[in-house]
Amino acid sequence: MRDGIKIAIDVWLPKDLSPGTQIPTILRTTRYWRAVDWIDDTREANPTTTHFLPVYSQDIDTFNQAGYAVVLVDTRGTGASFGTVSVPYSPEEVKDYSEIVNWIISQPWSNQKVGTYGISYDGNTAEMLAVNNNPAVKAIVPQFNDFDSYAHLLFPGGILNEGFLKGWSQSNKLFDLSPCSFAQAEDICEDFKKAGIIGVKPVDEDKDRRLLAEAIQQHFANVDVYEAAKQITYRDDSFGQSDLTIENISPYNFKKDIERSNVAIYSWGSWLDAGTADGVLNRFMTFKNPQKATIGPWTHGAYKQANPYLPPDSPVTPSREEQLADIVNFFDTYLKDIYKKPKLERELKYYTLAEDKWKTTKVWPPVGTKNQRWFLGANNSLATTPPTQQNGEDNYTVNFEATTGKDTRWAQNYDRNNYPDRSVEDQKLLTYTSDVLKNDVEITGNPVVTLYASSNANDGAFYVYLEDVDENGKVIYITEGQLRPLHRKISNQAPPYVIFGPYHSFKQKDGLPLESGKVNELSFNLLPTSVLVKKGHRIRVAIAGHDQDNFVRLPAEGIPEISIQRNAVFASYIDLPVSRGKQR
Repeated sequence: MRDGIKIAIDVWLPKDLSPGTQIPTILRTTRYWRAVDWIDDTREANPTTTHFLPVYSQDIDTFNQAGYAVVLVDTRGTGASFGTVSVPYSPEEVKDYSEIVNWIISQPWSNQKVGTYGISYDGNTAEMLAVNNNPAVKAIVPQFNDFDSYAHLLFPGGILNEGFLKGWSQSNKLFDLSPCSFAQAEDICEDFKKAGIIGVKPVDEDKDRRLLAEAIQQHFANVDVYEAAKQITYRDDSFGQSDLTIENISPYNFKKDIERSNVAIYSWGSWLDAGTADGVLNRFMTFKNPQKATIGPWTHGAYKQANPYLPPDSPVTPSREEQLADIVNFFDTYLKDIYKKPKLERELKYYTLAEDKWKTTKVWPPVGTKNQRWFLGANNSLATTPPTQQNGEDNYTVNFEATTGKDTRWAQNYDRNNYPDRSVEDQKLLTYTSDVLKNDVEITGNPVVTLYASSNANDGAFYVYLEDVDENGKVIYITEGQLRPLHRKISNQAPPYVIFGPYHSFKQKDGLPLESGKVNELSFNLLPTSVLVKKGHRIRVAIAGHDQDNFVRLPAEGIPEISIQRNAVFASYIDLPVSRGKQR
């Protein structure tokens, strides 16, 4: 690179590529090993199906067979690349992406056109490549990435996603230090051995792994993302020892640059994967780039089914083969010389849970969506008629054993996402349930909850779950939202991207410490969904003060008691974006 840092890459060319033939390139930049050093070096030397590695082999084969070169990259400070990571997606790392593109288009096999794709971290690198405005980059496919890293993953509702950050920190160290490349004392090395791998693959010239050893030595200075995040409360707090904030490294912050690039964008997300669906919708309604988007009922990366209305082992649809074919078709339009570039049809394709149906729209929320207000009522009821009594409240002692589980949207697992029957778990929560529905009700969009609440503590967290209760009493998770009351102020400033409900800035200037005993208005979004709650079922709103397997405990000590008002003076309610059916 421009500063002397060495970046490790692998180039995969189609087997039948004729000399002199020029083809487009698909680029993927990752912090999770571009390739694996196999114990048996006769095996294909790139990640395949080990339990802790993403699957690249199928992608490479698909793209090569479709006439593309594939370039895989270890990002700065990771894998076999040199350098250090002071903060994810640092300006220096982003500049690297463009320099690699310049290297690609200088190769004799390049047709001067590059597309990039990736899932999770790699999805962010795909989107951030557009920031450079490199004219060779024509199309990007960011999948399941974090458009707003603070609100959509690390601090949803301003609450530290502790479970994810601990796991991410540990896996980063694994990928950055490749502990079994030079020693076998680590416990993890037994798992590596069983998987048939040593660690990250050195570059071809590094036969004695001397370069790899030097690179790994530099990685010891990488930031610990969990330790850095623990010091953050507000969106504009610095990340670790850097002078950058999470806002500074989120794609939305580069709207002008990405729009100026005019790259075509095909984004992917899931209703059940952190806030990736929110990110898809925010981008779709904000950026002026040519765009299409897809939101389905999947695990992180769309490798498995996550639909709570289907058995856990149900096959993923569309299949991985169909997903890749769809991506190839998108890239063909923009990267192959034989295609004349048509105007991309602006379209969002989304799946409606329980109805088991794919739909399309050009705007969000879809045309015809209207808010339907449901009020929290006496005797744990939920109704469309407001309360008439002047007094009425429910007291709830926070149960710090309440959880949504370890394999949820917040863990961002590739291979599992499990929301079992919540009827037992709901006994730990404060719940409000409707009468039996007389008609089907389709909820498509971001529900918005408004609670009038007080607490005997000066800090805390409020979690609100939207659930479907079937005829047999089974409770099906639909979606959720959360808010740390410190961030309850609704900003009157314009948000940095299109949002679908109250705008909380999560910035220092808007912090409002909770006053013990005082009734506060807490109004916030739930994550978006599209679901058909069927006739004969009931709608439930469940309220918690903690999710022990996922989020940090607030407050750190003590057992708060909260009070939810449900009367004519303070009527707590939830607005459901209803697209079909009216309930009377």
